[in-house]
Amino acid sequence: MSPALRNRIQAWAQNRCSYCLAQQQYVLGPLEIDHIIPQALGGTNEEGNLCLACRLCNSYKAIQVDDLNIVSEQRFPLYHPRKQRWAEHFRWTEAGDIIVGVTPYGRVTVEALQLNNVLAVTVRRAWISAGWHPPT
Repeated sequence: MSPALRNRIQAWAQNRCSYCLAQQQYVLGPLEIDHIIPQALGGTNEEGNLCLACRLCNSYKAIQVDDLNIVSEQRFPLYHPRKQRWAEHFRWTEAGDIIVGVTPYGRVTVEALQLNNVLAVTVRRAWISAGWHPPT
């Protein structure tokens, strides 16, 4: 990947994970380039299929593109950061430590990527105490 493309992706994502919104300056290690539609499933290296993801989100996402919606009990596509707006599909709890999916896209993504796993919530609480979270 060219440095210019990586820079465009970082600028588009505002140096945040496209899924949990973790900011690069607070995570351990660089944010990774995620293929929203994985190459193994026909996804491309085009900019519109690439976003930033923290290591935790990227590892849970792996090659998933959909998951079981626990409300409808049907498979539903994961949130697509390039085609959808985060604030339309997710919200923070009042405390700011838990991500709530407010649409089917958001709900399946919260579950599939385990956005509220113990480690993520613990780190968010520390960031809240430091005044670094939630992102604006």
